[in-house]
Order: sequence, then C-alpha cells, then structure tokens
Amino acid sequence: MNNWPEGWHDDNRGSRYGRGSASAQPEGARVMRQVRRGPAAPPGQGGYGGPGHQAPPYGGGVPQQPSYVDGHDYRAGEPYDSGYNTGQVYGGGGPGGPGGPPTREPRPAPNWRRRFKRTAIILVMVLVVTTVGTYFWADSKLHRDVDLSKVIDRPETGEGTNYLIVGSDSRAGLSDEQKKKLHTGSAEGKRTDSMMILHTGSNGDTLLSLPRDSNVTIPSFKGSDSGKLYPATGRQTKLNAAYAEDGPELLVRTVEANTGLHIDHYVEIGFAGFANIVDAVGGVEMDIPQNIKDAKSGADLKKGKQTLNGEQALAFVRTRYALAGSDLDRTKNQQRFLSALANQVATPSTIMNPFKLYPTMGAGLDSLVVDKDTGLWDLASMFWAMKSVSGGEGKSMNMPISGNTANGNLQWDTAKVKQLVNELKNDDKVTVSSE
Repeated sequence: MNNWPEGWHDDNRGSRYGRGSASAQPEGARVMRQVRRGPAAPPGQGGYGGPGHQAPPYGGGVPQQPSYVDGHDYRAGEPYDSGYNTGQVYGGGGPGGPGGPPTREPRPAPNWRRRFKRTAIILVMVLVVTTVGTYFWADSKLHRDVDLSKVIDRPETGEGTNYLIVGSDSRAGLSDEQKKKLHTGSAEGKRTDSMMILHTGSNGDTLLSLPRDSNVTIPSFKGSDSGKLYPATGRQTKLNAAYAEDGPELLVRTVEANTGLHIDHYVEIGFAGFANIVDAVGGVEMDIPQNIKDAKSGADLKKGKQTLNGEQALAFVRTRYALAGSDLDRTKNQQRFLSALANQVATPSTIMNPFKLYPTMGAGLDSLVVDKDTGLWDLASMFWAMKSVSGGEGKSMNMPISGNTANGNLQWDTAKVKQLVNELKNDDKVTVSSE
C-alpha cells in the first residue's frame, strides 16, 4: 500500500537525492502549511510571490493546504488557535502562562516566634548536654583517696561545714628538672607545708590557719592501712608530724582531738598541682608587702603589685625564713594568696571562657586529693567561700597563739581556742582575734 499523497510514489522521484539515489543533489523541500499573519490579501494583490502574482493552483497530486489567518481556519469554518498570535507557545491563558495563574503559591511570611522557640530549645539542649558532660568529666578526675570513716572517736557535727585544706610537699608527677626549677628538693614521702580550716555558714565564712609548728598531742588512732589500733601515749609534737606519721586520716584525727571541731571534708593539693592551677588561670595578681629573697624556697620578689606565675607563687607561699614572723607570717601569706587565687578562678573571664576554664579545672581537679564523700558541689562551695573571704565578706585569721612550749613549738591560746571553736560549732559570727 502506498501512503504517499496522490501522484507521489518512489517511481517518479527520478534521480533526486534520497532513498536509493546516487545523485548528490539534495531532495527538494517538502510542502509546508502556509500560515499568514494579518488580514487576507485581496485577490491579485500580495499573494504568492509578491504583488500581481497568484499562488499556483493545487494539482499534481499535492493536496490543498488550509490557510490560517489570525490563527483561524476560515476555510474549514472553525477557529484554530495557533498560539503564535498572542506570543504563547503552549496555548494561552493556561497555568504558568502569561495570562494564567502562577504555578506556585506565594511563600508564606517566616514565623519568627517559632524559629526563636526552636533555636532556644536547641541552645538549652546543647547547654544541658555540655553541663552534664562537663560534670561527669570533672567528677572523674577527683582522687577520692581519703576515707574519713577510719577516723575514730570523732566530735559531734556542728552547724555549717568545715573543710580541712592541706598543702603537701608531695613531689609526685615532678621531673628532676621541675624539682630543681621549683626548689622542692627530692625528699621522699610527704609532709604538710600548710593546713587551714575553712568554715562555711550563714554568719560569714572563716579561714583559719593552723601553723605547722603548732604543738599538739597525738591521740589514739587506727592505722589507715593496717587497721591496727594505736593507744594514746600523751606524745606531743608538731602538727605536721601527724601527717608524716600516718597520712590524712591521722591528721584529721589529731585536729579534731585537739580542737573539738568536726571536720566534714578533706582537700589536699601538692606542689605540682598548685603551680599548674596558677599557670592555667594566667597567673595571680598579688600586692607583695616587702622584698622577699629566700634561697630555700627560690623566692625573689620585689615589693608592690605584680602577677605571679606558678613557680613564683609556689615560692611565695613556701617562704618563711625570709619573714620576721617565720611560720606565722607564712600562714598569712598563704591565706592571702589562696583567697586571691579563688577570686581569680571565680571571675567571668575564667568561667565563661572554655579555653581557660577547662585547663584550670583539669589542672586543679587532677591534682586534688579529697575524701570519699567530697563532690564537685562541695568544692565549688569551698572556692566561693574563699572568694568571699578575699572580698571582705568573711574573716581570715591564725589560730590564737599564747607563746612557745619548752620544745620550741607554738602553743595555742587555750581560752581563745575554746571560744573560737564554740562559735564555729554554732555557726555564730566569729569574734575571737588571733592577736
């Protein structure tokens, strides 16, 4: 069956270029629909080929093509919308066209209240997760090595909270170079260079220094490692000897027995930890009251305000031979420095700066030795209390001294000590003076 229009078939194609043709001459253009724009031209004018030319008659087997004028097939009597006379490619007035509705709905105005609420929730969640994570990280760094349950014959618990704060001469973690730099020496074992009782309560905080040369009686005690009971013999010695003899548990037992004051928490820090904390906070500003030069501690400080680094700070709190009051003047310097350190740690520049806070916490917590019941909140309370003392809201003092004993130790003023202990037990305002 031949599908070509009438009069068209393969036989009359001749030698034109196309199927089976060997000629290089291209095939003639096929007849396309004639589409005219504007009104139809009158007969004989401007038709086919210009003025005066008529379109050739349809014939030769070519079917007559419909003529469209203004997009309408007037020959067929039916309108036809070509889409070209209105500039529309795919019809007119449809969705997405110039005359039709938009295909997308207009974007609604942003709901700022919802966005703010969502952002606030995310920030709170991040803060909670960070806080919880920091708490467990910091808590894991504490060395809870002291068991106060081994302390026997303890006084009754009074009002407020009492911390026994100890600075030991432990060289643990120090290299030979660091020992030389910090002038710590290389003595074996541990001794106490400073001991303080910090009382926190509702009537002001009190920081009470216990001179290391204080004359005390060693009471009966249970060995911290052996569990053996050692009876009291009435032996009198310096306070720091109790620590050297059987560690923190005997020191707590001796302090409680000689004062009658219940110790709730024990906190100890060594040489290395002390220096690291000071360096982590960027140094501590101090007003040195006099020129200090001490070969044993390594102190070489000028009078006046200055920022002490870890090495200088350690030398400052250990110096006693260059001071007129020896150990008593040293305890005063230790109080002043620890209060200044607590004030520096508690500043917004440290707390709000994670690049300073975490190194400080890491340096401090990793070097602290505490009792098994001491938690982070207890330590935070201790630091804030020390900050209040440095700010004038509390009181710092030495244990009242009445003179020296026959063996050269410092003798406590019995009457004043009794009054002081009663005020601390009842959480009353301290009125006793160390002078």
